[in-house]
Amino acid sequence: MAVQQHRHRGGADTTRTIAVVAAAVLGVAVAVGCSGGADTVAEGATRDGDRPRDGSPGEVREAADKLAGAGSALARTSMEMASGGTRLTIRGEGGYDFKRRMGRLTVVLPEDPTGAEAGRPVTELLTPGALYMKNRGAGVPADKWVRIDTTTLEDGNLVTGGATDPLAAAELLRGARDIAYVGEETLSGATVRHYRGTADIAQAAKAAEPHARASLAAAAKGFANDAVPFDAYVDDKGLLRKVRHRFSFVNEGRTVDVTSTTLLFDFGSPVTVQLPDKKDIYSGKIRA
Repeated sequence: MAVQQHRHRGGADTTRTIAVVAAAVLGVAVAVGCSGGADTVAEGATRDGDRPRDGSPGEVREAADKLAGAGSALARTSMEMASGGTRLTIRGEGGYDFKRRMGRLTVVLPEDPTGAEAGRPVTELLTPGALYMKNRGAGVPADKWVRIDTTTLEDGNLVTGGATDPLAAAELLRGARDIAYVGEETLSGATVRHYRGTADIAQAAKAAEPHARASLAAAAKGFANDAVPFDAYVDDKGLLRKVRHRFSFVNEGRTVDVTSTTLLFDFGSPVTVQLPDKKDIYSGKIRA
């Protein structure tokens, strides 16, 4: 379902646009038209193919494989939307089991600039090809789950759920190109190697593991430009500790920029994901 824009004069128009879009990404596919290019490479960075003093661009493309070997991790996510100077951030927290390819996040939509109160936290279960949500609202009973086939979403659930699936974020890096090694940094007490580049969604879909191909292929078709700028931070074990993707789409002529950040920590922590029974999945009509 396309996001609808409520028109007002001046700044109120932009405020309403970003507020409506932010509410819509929690379970409603947006009409996307990706735009923009790669960030300028930081001074002193080296391009893919060069021989950086430390680190190797190859470990960016191998991030998903390394996470599978790590087993699981706790996660924090944020998705910041900006349009015309107005910003909103959706935050999530939970964990991901990379071996089972399943995760659980609690996602919160904040109070928007128009004064509307934040809704109840939305529980999301992330699985290959499907997104389950509880407390979705929009006429869905509180004790029911909503199931969305992510292979049918124009963005492949890279932004629709209000958080980028941590494994999908790593699989997207298989399409990394023009990788620049920026240098070493400290992240949560750990030394990490910082890389910057663009991820080609179509190429990532071809190189991805089977469980991720259909959703990424949908995103490659849905975005007008499938080059997504990113920053990736990898620790000494080759584990992806943080990744930031920058998407943009057009909502009835107005560009909305989306910065999605995933932070992974406490690798090996137990993560329990129990999918709902069929009887607990809502089959009725969902209001816009």
